[in-house]
Amino acid sequence: MTTPKNDQPRRTLLLTGASRGIGHASVKRFSAAGWRVITCSRHPFPENCPWDMGPEDHIQVDLANPADTERAIAEIKTRLENGELHALVNNAGISPKSTEGAPRLSSLATEIEVWQQVFQVNFFAPIMLARGLVEELKKAQGSVVNVTSIAGTRVHPFAGSAYATSKAALASLTREMAFDFGPLGIRVNAIAPGEINTKMLSPGTEDIVDTQIPLHRLGTTDEVAKIIYVLCTETSSYVHGAEIHINGGQHI
Repeated sequence: MTTPKNDQPRRTLLLTGASRGIGHASVKRFSAAGWRVITCSRHPFPENCPWDMGPEDHIQVDLANPADTERAIAEIKTRLENGELHALVNNAGISPKSTEGAPRLSSLATEIEVWQQVFQVNFFAPIMLARGLVEELKKAQGSVVNVTSIAGTRVHPFAGSAYATSKAALASLTREMAFDFGPLGIRVNAIAPGEINTKMLSPGTEDIVDTQIPLHRLGTTDEVAKIIYVLCTETSSYVHGAEIHINGGQHI
């Protein structure tokens, strides 16, 4: 088993939605700190990714499919050294866009099938993974970080209703999980990114930057990854049940 320079046992992170954006930056952040990172996404492992052991520690899974999610949980268990999982970051999320020129998919325009798919990925998959790996998290006294969104607390001009309400539900779930998982020694927190410079940004975001964000700039994926990392380490050992806003002041 590989150990970092301080001779402490190597810690393991399970990260969903790892192939781009915040997930990609998080892999680099944790890998640089000596963590083993097991990645999950619906895509095969991208060959241009920079971290060691990537292909061997990547699990392709469709989180919109409950049966495939259960299959992935069973596979993850077999890959964990000593049956320990030190951190679970539920970063995967989908945000369907309108194909008919409307700026957002409203609650009137979103098909029920779309609502169900969005909630399965954005809400149900995180609790399935956390419950399915609870013993491994308990053994490591690990942390769970759920990635919510600023859209979970306000009507966003671009984020659709299904996405926004799934993120609001995930924020509420974070509080419930903190209450239930805390006695097991597992910390549970959330981060709520605002306008981060990723491929998910919609045309017109520059207007939000100019009028709603006091720092007058987009956030970077590394700025988000740094906070995720802190929430998974001893630096935040008494932070529990919190939702951290990462939005340049957009929420104030």
